[in-house]
Amino acid sequence: MDIDAWVWWLIIAAGLGIPLVLTAMPELAMFAVGALAASVTAALGGGIVAQVLVFVVVSVALLAVVRPIAARHRAGQTGHPSGIDALKGRQAVVLERVSSAGGRIKLAGEVWSARSLDGDQVFEPGRQVDVVDIDGATAVVM
Repeated sequence: MDIDAWVWWLIIAAGLGIPLVLTAMPELAMFAVGALAASVTAALGGGIVAQVLVFVVVSVALLAVVRPIAARHRAGQTGHPSGIDALKGRQAVVLERVSSAGGRIKLAGEVWSARSLDGDQVFEPGRQVDVVDIDGATAVVM
């Protein structure tokens, strides 16, 4: 049985794709794309040296270009605050008198317990306050 070189490269690409799915290692996808490029080279009549050269060049180029972009993307995912971090710096309306002992505010459409940042500050109902921190389930305001 005589199998063309381009078919072997497709088999190699599929062989790299299976562990990619099982291990979630994106580097294997880059090698699989290199094997696909070598398969195209073989189908166009390129010799074995050209096929291996295309495989190596495409794989290394993808590793050199895609990995740093993916790393920057992963590192930059904390760009948008979420959860309680998204509430810090927002304004709220005092519902019940807020002092260092406690009180209630309306923050982002919800009623929160609150206390003042400075122990001497007291905020009366209806006043706008700024949320500077979230301490457990209590907003710290000023």
